[in-house]
Amino acid sequence: MAIKQKTKSLSATDNKLSDTFFQLQVLNGKELVDAKFQGFADKIAEAGHRPLKNETIEIFQINIGKLCNQTCAHCHVDAGPDKKEENMSKATLERCLEIIAAVPSITTVDITGGAPEMNPHFRWFVEECTKLGKQVIDRCNLTIIMANKKYHDMPQFLAKNKVQVVSSLPYFSKSRTDSQRGDGVFEDSIKALKLLNEAGYGKEGTGLVLDLVYNPSGAFLPGSQEQLQGEFKRQLKRKYDIVFNSLYAITNLPIARFLDYLIETKNYEEYMQTLIEAYNPGTITGLMCRNTISVSWDGFLYDCDFNQMLDLKVSAKDSQHLDTFDLEKLLNRNIVLNQHCYGCTAGAGSSCGGEIT
Repeated sequence: MAIKQKTKSLSATDNKLSDTFFQLQVLNGKELVDAKFQGFADKIAEAGHRPLKNETIEIFQINIGKLCNQTCAHCHVDAGPDKKEENMSKATLERCLEIIAAVPSITTVDITGGAPEMNPHFRWFVEECTKLGKQVIDRCNLTIIMANKKYHDMPQFLAKNKVQVVSSLPYFSKSRTDSQRGDGVFEDSIKALKLLNEAGYGKEGTGLVLDLVYNPSGAFLPGSQEQLQGEFKRQLKRKYDIVFNSLYAITNLPIARFLDYLIETKNYEEYMQTLIEAYNPGTITGLMCRNTISVSWDGFLYDCDFNQMLDLKVSAKDSQHLDTFDLEKLLNRNIVLNQHCYGCTAGAGSSCGGEIT
């Protein structure tokens, strides 16, 4: 089924929030909103965690492009069908491979987007990473598998290369899923999950891992990951005979389209206060920025995917791009912090792998 997009990207509508600097001004109470909150760096300093440093690089996360077949209402990447130019070139991917091969500590290549599969070099890159013996993660929106015949064999391709699939599914009901991601998304997501199950994903003994991602549909924190996982497993098995491995509960960060939503619905101040009041110092040691390097489609380096979307490059001034990648300068670097970091440290914490504590 063709998906009716719920929204357009911020850049397509000339929204001021498409400018990353403007977003940072909002987050720091200098534009659009009057509310100012304690700086995140000051907050963690109270617990003795300042400065926050990177410890190692185990995960090489690549935003392979912002091109996507969906335009989700909460997307922090501001991805969509209009993002045709923001796609990683083969030359940049080749440079990624050189670094992945040269850094022994990198065990995982985490490919995200947009819809990563829409990059014309996606399959080649996955195969090359697999040859290097790395665990590859594909952050798949599910509907891409159903979007076009050229993607229908994606489950078999991913299975052949033992790729871990991490798929977004806001809820196990049509109404809540479609309200966040667009009309028809739930139906196509269920079809795609069935195809992944048929390829062996999520099934015991296959070694093919299928994880789901839950994002709240509004201005509130996710519930218990363990409880959500149990409910998702029961409901998807009972209603559709679908199985999966784990569910990740991820907090929506006040970035891009979700930030726009918060301001538009007048929930920004309350949501930020919720994040701050839920601050959990126990999450600090498990933050993804401690063992990750994030690479943008044009080759710049960031501490995490969220910093990337705010254009907050790594603090290592002489190693902010793949062309100047210097492992020694990147290790033990100070993590670049801002107000959005409250999202990763609220409650049980939030990372690309779900809860932290």
